[in-house]
Amino acid sequence: MAIQLTSTHSIDGQTSPYVIAEIGSNHNGDMDLARKHIAAARSCGAHAAKFQSFSSESLIAREEYEKNTSYGDKKKHFGSLREMVDAYQLTPDQHRQVHEMCIENSIDFISTPFCRNEVDLLCELEVPFLKVASMDVNHLRFLKYVAATGKPVVLSTGMASLGEIERAIMTIEAEGNTQIVLLHCIAIYPPDLADIHLNNIPMLERTFGYPVGFSDHSIGVHIPLAATALGACVIEKHFTLDKNMPGWDHEISADPDELREICNGADSIHRALGTRRRVVSPAEMEKRKKFRRSAVTVRDLPAGTCLSAEDIEYKRPGTGFAPDLEDQLVGRRLARDLNADDVIRPEDLA
Repeated sequence: MAIQLTSTHSIDGQTSPYVIAEIGSNHNGDMDLARKHIAAARSCGAHAAKFQSFSSESLIAREEYEKNTSYGDKKKHFGSLREMVDAYQLTPDQHRQVHEMCIENSIDFISTPFCRNEVDLLCELEVPFLKVASMDVNHLRFLKYVAATGKPVVLSTGMASLGEIERAIMTIEAEGNTQIVLLHCIAIYPPDLADIHLNNIPMLERTFGYPVGFSDHSIGVHIPLAATALGACVIEKHFTLDKNMPGWDHEISADPDELREICNGADSIHRALGTRRRVVSPAEMEKRKKFRRSAVTVRDLPAGTCLSAEDIEYKRPGTGFAPDLEDQLVGRRLARDLNADDVIRPEDLA
């Protein structure tokens, strides 16, 4: 199934993976840092710079704030949960700022909404598609609202059973929206390798009939590149300028060198995957002339000799009679004298 994800990128099996640099909250509430992340994502080759559109009211209840007033890990947390959410949330005006930054850098602006108002804001900013976080696979009322926008829906499936994924798809389809891309995802930061199960990518595509990408939380570049080899049509990877920067996700994010390797590698792997049909390229056809074998004489043979199998051996180059054409040689008479180890040509036969 082909999905027109953006005005320039179609998910159709013929296009290299759409790479999303998940900046998320790695801007740390600093618009200058957000700008630097966007520019770096574009220079690395990412198609989209993605943010998160939560607010202190849209995502977390008072009870959770009251339970998390301080943290032992001061590298990831500078204060209470509420203080961090207040600092890292993007205001509507900041949404417009990062949107403009993306336009200036010729990269798609994407964000994950967590409430209806945030969906409306992103639609106002004309995002090409809406990304739904794994946590909202079972938030059916929200899925309906997202689906009703008519925009493509990219749905992460972390923590979800097959039944929950099926119900989410049916909820979106019920709104008349079949522009769905699933993302295989493990919602652990980072996950154990044994828990990633990349084979879920082709399994989900066979099961639900929609294209499937990969939202990655692993360390390094190997896993998203392996996902590409298994047919992932979208690669989403957390992105930071510096893994040592304080904040929630910097430590598990790709740095510019890694993101560049993912972008370049995903494109190369996609092109190398090619087709399921067996194709011998023109270059390989030409290679046959040097690497395959041709019939050669075992000994000196005078003109008039009736060739037998014992008179013939096969050696490079492959410019004469191929081994599978032996029946065209045995029983034929030579039109001229041949020396031992001569390649037998059609003009040598009577």
